[in-house]
Amino acid sequence: MWKDFFYFTKTERIGFYTLIILIFVALLVYWSVPYINPSAQINGEMDEEAYNRFITSVHQREKNWDFNDYYIHRKKEIILAPFDPNTADSVTFTRLGLQPYIARNILRYRAKGGKFRTLESFAKVYGLSPDQYKLLAPYIYIGNNFLKKKDSLQQFSAKADRDTLKFYKYPEGTVISLDEADTTELKKIPGIGIGTAKRIIAYRELLGGFYKVSQLQEISHITPELNKWFTIRKGPIHRLNLNKFSIERLTAHPYINFYQAKVITEYRKKKGAIKSLKDLSLYEEFSSKDFERLAPYICF
Repeated sequence: MWKDFFYFTKTERIGFYTLIILIFVALLVYWSVPYINPSAQINGEMDEEAYNRFITSVHQREKNWDFNDYYIHRKKEIILAPFDPNTADSVTFTRLGLQPYIARNILRYRAKGGKFRTLESFAKVYGLSPDQYKLLAPYIYIGNNFLKKKDSLQQFSAKADRDTLKFYKYPEGTVISLDEADTTELKKIPGIGIGTAKRIIAYRELLGGFYKVSQLQEISHITPELNKWFTIRKGPIHRLNLNKFSIERLTAHPYINFYQAKVITEYRKKKGAIKSLKDLSLYEEFSSKDFERLAPYICF
């Protein structure tokens, strides 16, 4: 009965015997290699010894790890930017190229109530080299709350001088150019403040320039008494080309209303280019006064 389970054909027996022989040969080769090639065993022992040395060195480096040495030798981009040493944080200091222990020294000094009131006081930080201070000096600023009292008084005095200049007014008899003066100069005229000065400048830009001083009275709340302070030096006047500009651009001028701009554009469509103001004299939208005011500001 056992033959039914363990019976093999001739082919199966040959395959089985072949497999047994191959296994035996493989084992024989494996056991005989160290004797045939002794260098293989030696290399294996050397590799293991090198690995052990490497692991030992790694553990030794971990014990002797110094973050500051790593920071010094590691390439790090330095970002120079204005900073107040009384308020900057550790991240700002390290970005400026300072070692971490210097940043800690600064923070400890501040924590104990220390303040940097001058640029030179920052140069005394422990660990900060002269070269580092020279590099950072142009970017150091001291906030007003940390300045010395005399420095604060000097700033206050300078501010007072500026304020005095703000309220300076020209003496009687002074005359300035109405077509060239800016807001700063206009404010020096008695009776003109910042609001009035801005209105004069804005109206001058809308017109394209003044051609006579009496045009000031076209601005609200400006009386003829101010005219004596001004003169016209025939500055450049920006002119409108009646044959090119649209209705919107024409009506932007203070001397042309919508209906007049409409007449100008309709005339161009029906009769061609306008050659002079006489071409518009037959239209009731224009008066002789309109032509007189417009003459310095238009061209054809």
